Amino acid sequence: MSFHQEKKKHVAVCGGGLVGALNACYMARRGYKVDLYEMRPDIRTMKVVRGKSINLALSCRGREALKRVGLEDAVTKYGIPMHARMIHDLNGRRRPILYGTKDQYIMSIDRRLLNEIMLSAVEKFPDVEIHFSHKLTTCNFETGEATFENEQGHKVTKQFDLIIGCDGAYSAVRKQMMKLSRFDYQQTYIPHGYMELNIPPNSQNEFAMEINYLHIWPRNEYMMIALPNLDKSFTTTLFMPFEMFEAITTEEKLIQFFKEEFPDALPLLGQEELIKTFMSSKALPLITVKCHPYHVNNKAVLLGDAAHAMVPFYGQGMNCGMEDCIILDEILDAYENDFSKALPAYTKKRNPDAKAICDLAMYNYIEMRSKVNTTSFLIRKKLDNLLFKIFPKTWVPLYTMVSFTRIGYQEAIQRREWQDQVLTRCLTVLGITGVVGLGVMTYQLSQNYVHWSERVQNILSQFGMVY
Repeated sequence: MSFHQEKKKHVAVCGGGLVGALNACYMARRGYKVDLYEMRPDIRTMKVVRGKSINLALSCRGREALKRVGLEDAVTKYGIPMHARMIHDLNGRRRPILYGTKDQYIMSIDRRLLNEIMLSAVEKFPDVEIHFSHKLTTCNFETGEATFENEQGHKVTKQFDLIIGCDGAYSAVRKQMMKLSRFDYQQTYIPHGYMELNIPPNSQNEFAMEINYLHIWPRNEYMMIALPNLDKSFTTTLFMPFEMFEAITTEEKLIQFFKEEFPDALPLLGQEELIKTFMSSKALPLITVKCHPYHVNNKAVLLGDAAHAMVPFYGQGMNCGMEDCIILDEILDAYENDFSKALPAYTKKRNPDAKAICDLAMYNYIEMRSKVNTTSFLIRKKLDNLLFKIFPKTWVPLYTMVSFTRIGYQEAIQRREWQDQVLTRCLTVLGITGVVGLGVMTYQLSQNYVHWSERVQNILSQFGMVY
C-alpha cells in the first residue's frame, strides 16, 4: 500500500536473493525509494550460480507473499505440484504418504528461476535501483549511513531511513548488529551435511520416477530426497553425517554403499555420473541461526535467513522468509510507516514464530529419515486425516497448519500439543490401547460416523473446544 508523504522514505535492502528481491517489491509498492544491494553479480547474466542449490518447496505462506505483489501466477506456472511423499523402502517398494487432502500440494520450484523472476519484477518499479557486486562493509544505526564496496574496491556511502538485512545466514547487517549490546545470537551447525546429485530423464526423455511427489529414501540416520524439475530431471540431495561422507574414500566404497542403501536409485543416478559428482564434491554444512531482536532502533531490521536460518527439512526456510515480508508490511500499515513503533512490533510478533519453526524444521529431519518407516507414524497420520475430515475447524494436522495455512508457527505447535493431549484422553476414555486398538478406532470412526463423532465431540468439549 502506498502512502502520500512529504518526503519519500529511502530504504536500503541488503541482499538480492529470494527474500531481498521480494521485500524490495513490497517496499517499492509502499512508495518508498529503494536501493537494492547484492554482493553477487546479476545471476541473470551468469552461466553458473554458486551457493545454495537444494530445490525449493513453495507452499501457502510463500504463495500468499508472492500473490500480494502480483507474482504468484508468474512463479507457479513454472512449478511442479507435489501431492505426497513417495517413500522408497530398502527393498525397492514405493508407497505414497499424502501431505494433506488430495487437492493440497506443495510445489517444486527452481531457486534460480524464482530469483530471476523477482529481480525482473523489482526493476519494473520506478523508484528502485539495483546495485550488483556491492557488499556491505559498515553501517551506522544512529545515522542510517551504510557503506558498500564494489568489485573494484570502490566504496560508496549513503544515508537511509531504514536498512533492511535480507542477506542470508551469514548476514553482514546482522554482523554489524552483533557489535551492539544486548543482542542475542546463536548459531548451530548440525553434524549432518548434504550433497546434491542428479537423476536425469530416462532414455525416452521422460521423468525416471513418478512426477508429482517428493521422493524420500529414509534410512534412519540419513536419507536422500528428490524433487522434480521442468527439464524432467530430479534434483537429488543426500543428507547424512559428515563422518559417513568422509568414510567413503574410494569409488568402490561409494558404489557398494549405494547398492546396499539406495539400490533402486543407483540405476537412476547412473554409476559413472554418481562417481564423478561424489568424488569431485564436498558435503556442505547445514546451519540454524536464531537471534533477538530483529531490529535496531528505527534504523534497521532483519528478514529471512538473516533473522532465522533453518535446516531445510520442513520446506519452510523460503516460505517463512517470504511471510516475513507480509508481516512487516502489515505492521507498517498498522503504524502508518512509523519505524520507531513498527520495528519493535515486528520483532515482538515474528521472533517467537521464527524460533518455533527453526526447532520444528530440525524435528522434521528425524521424521523424514526415520519415523516415516514406523507403524505409529502411519497410524497417527491416518487418524489425523480422519479427525480433520470429521472436525475440519477443530482438528487440523500439524503439517497442514504449517504448509497449507498461515496459522502462526508457535500456535501450530501449541495446537499439536493440545491434539496429543486429546488423543491420549480419547484412548483412555474409549479404552483403546496399542496398535490394534488404534486401528479399530479408526475403522469404527469411519464406519459409524454419527455415533463416534458424538463421543469424540463430548471428549473434545472437556477441553473447552479451545481450537
